[in-house]
Amino acid sequence: MSASAIPDDRVCIVTGGGAGIGRACVDEFARQGWHVLAADVDEGAALDAAAVASNAHGKEALGVRCDVADAQSCGVAAAKALARWGRIDALVGNAGLQIPGRLLDATDDDWQRLVDVNLKGIVNICRAVLPAMIGQRDGRIVLVSSTNAVLAPAGMALYDMTKTGVLGLTRNLAADHGRDGVRVNAVCPGATLTDHHLRAAAARGMTADDVRQRTAGYGLLGRIAEPAEIAAAIHFLASDAASFVTGATLVVDGGFTVRG
Repeated sequence: MSASAIPDDRVCIVTGGGAGIGRACVDEFARQGWHVLAADVDEGAALDAAAVASNAHGKEALGVRCDVADAQSCGVAAAKALARWGRIDALVGNAGLQIPGRLLDATDDDWQRLVDVNLKGIVNICRAVLPAMIGQRDGRIVLVSSTNAVLAPAGMALYDMTKTGVLGLTRNLAADHGRDGVRVNAVCPGATLTDHHLRAAAARGMTADDVRQRTAGYGLLGRIAEPAEIAAAIHFLASDAASFVTGATLVVDGGFTVRG
């Protein structure tokens, strides 16, 4: 589909849309004029993210419970978007789980949970949206990986393996569906001040500003990212500005991987 034929009221599904980078994506896509379905295992967080984005930017947004580890749950989320808006133009596959530990320390349960969410979860939601995108001859998928997929931090073996797998899937989906009009790209965020990190900091009696001060000097820009900065890069890959970009990995880390 040519850029001029794409409808004004575009539709995006964001998994993990209730918090962190996902919530920032819900807000960014709504700000840019998209209808957004915020899908999250925490239904309350998804509903709140959708309501805030809708009220702030005037675009209709829905919040739904979706456990990406469950293929049926992903199918329901996609069906709700199609029932409400009649199409799915973009997917942000953001839902993910982090369990630290060396390979020798990790349990079978750790491994299964990470694979179920970080890998099968991506597969499940892509399977749910691809038929609609192929039928439209137009779609944009942005999968959220991590700089851990291109570096080797100690003590993160299983998480890093799953995030590396996301990059492989990105390339394969791009190869399989480019002629269907579907672009597939990945983003590798660096350290980002998400809700997860804020909760961990609060448990230690630290504020968001405390975290920013303690991480001063990160990368080449001397700071960690705000979720909105990652969301802006994700929106770029889903937008017409990236109409000739597919199968690519965009590292958004303030130069951290350059410094090493």
